[in-house]
Formats: sequence, C-alpha cells, structure tokens
Amino acid sequence: MATDTAHDKQAVKDYLLGLQDHICRELEAEDGTGRFREDSWEREQGGGGRSRVLTEGAVIEKGGVNFSHVFGAQMPASATAHRPELAGRSFEAMGVSLVIHPYNPNIPTSHANVRFFIAEKPDAEPVWWFGGGYDLTPFYGNEEDCRHWHRTARDACAPFGDNIYPFFKKWCDDYFYLKHRDEPRGIGGLFFDDFNELGFERSFALMRAVGDSYVPAYRPIVARRKGEAYTEQQRDFQLYRRGRYVEFNLVYDRGTLFGLQTGGRTESILMSLPPLVRWDYDWQPEPGSAEAALTEHYLQPRDWIE
Repeated sequence: MATDTAHDKQAVKDYLLGLQDHICRELEAEDGTGRFREDSWEREQGGGGRSRVLTEGAVIEKGGVNFSHVFGAQMPASATAHRPELAGRSFEAMGVSLVIHPYNPNIPTSHANVRFFIAEKPDAEPVWWFGGGYDLTPFYGNEEDCRHWHRTARDACAPFGDNIYPFFKKWCDDYFYLKHRDEPRGIGGLFFDDFNELGFERSFALMRAVGDSYVPAYRPIVARRKGEAYTEQQRDFQLYRRGRYVEFNLVYDRGTLFGLQTGGRTESILMSLPPLVRWDYDWQPEPGSAEAALTEHYLQPRDWIE
C-alpha cells in the first residue's frame, strides 16, 4: 500500500507542477507584456513551493499562480475541525492556487485552485481527498461571460456524471458567501473538498479536468474585455468591490487559514490580495445603475446556462 500511495502522490505532484507552468504561459500570452517572477521557498517544518507573481502587466495588475507541497507530523486545526478523526495523523498537502486581478473593471477577477491531501499513520489505511474549483468575481456583469464560464465548468464535469456540476456549483455558491455582508463574492463556478467518492484514479481525473478547464473558462473573457474603455468612476467601483474579496480571504477562506496555521510562507499565502483596494463608508450605488445591477442581478443564485 505504501508504494502505491507514494507513486500516486508523485503523479499528483507532477500534474500540479505542469499545470502551474501551463497557466502561467497562457496568462503571459494573453497579457502580452507581463511576466511571472518566481520565488522558490522552503518550509521549516517540511516541504515548500514555488510562487509566481505577475505585477503591472498590460492587462493584469497583479496575478499569482502558486504551487505548494507541505507536510508535517500533525494536521492543523483548520483541517481537523470538520474531520476530528484525522487528529494525530501526519499529513501531506499539495496544490496549485491562483488569483488574477486585472486593471480593467470590465474583466472579472478570477480564482482557481486544485489540491490533494493525504493523512497517514502507522497500521492504518491512509485518508486522502482532492479539492478545488474556480469562481468568477465580476465588477460589471456580462451575461455572455457568465454563461461561458459556467458552460465550461459544466463541460469539464460532464464525463464524471450529470450530478457533479450542479452539486459543485451549489457548493461554490454556498462557500463563497460573505455572511456578514449577506451577499455572494461573485457569480460562482465550482467548489469541492474532501472528495474521494470516485476512487483515486477517477477522483484524480476529475481534479485534472477542473484544473485543465480554468484557462478555457477565463482566457476568452479576458480577450473579449481587455480592450474595452473604462472610466475613473468604474475603476473606483472596482477598488471598492475588491474590498469584499479581501474580507472573504481573511475571514473565511480555508486555504488561507490552512496555510497560516501550518507555518506556510506568508507572502505566498497572501499573494491573493489585490494591490489596490478601498473601503467607503456606507456607500450605495445609484438606483438603476450598472453598479446596482451587480448586486441586484448578477450576484444572485441562478442557473447561468439555461
């Protein structure tokens, strides 16, 4: 069993490193001038990663695409809170996580990650699972973009069963929700965690399908919107709405909590935060405006494909 598990872990790691390379190449090509800077890092308690950050490109104001592989003798509190049976096990966690913050308010912010966890102890079967997904956070909504995003997500899940996309979509809607604001972070997409129901090979294939579909989901949206003009008022609204992104990542995001609690590299964990953001006290959009349409129309649970 140990040999098979080690082989499986290496296969996952090889895929994740290749995925990071692929996404960075695609985003650099769409940006045109920006290039990712790479920092390799080691974690004192075990493991490390490579962080890649692009700043001040032609299209991307700040983007990060990170790979990490960390391990330790004991699971952190963020992982055992909803799985208490894992306490006392050693663990390995590896994944690719990314966030892209474009300049143009007509281009949504996007987030994606795929990850693998395995918890082990002597004389016991390892406990493993996959997780991940992606979600889209528009500032000025566009029906075509939203439909394309969700169609791509649905098609990625289709080979694994008709129930996968609606299940992961609802999970995403429920997870990326700011309870203190009583509103979603964006228009959703896919989210799954603790997933091993299809067995290792099929669950791994599902994670790959999600990871591989991120570029086809996001790059066409960037290509369509990057040349559109925008005003200073629209830019201010973008910075205001970015505040919601920061609030979610620092208050609710499991990946952020896991990274901080396991002694991960803080610069890499917080690379998801935007470079510029603003909070305006009790700001309200003009009735009937495009800004009002964001919360009234786009940030509402709905079936984007039909």
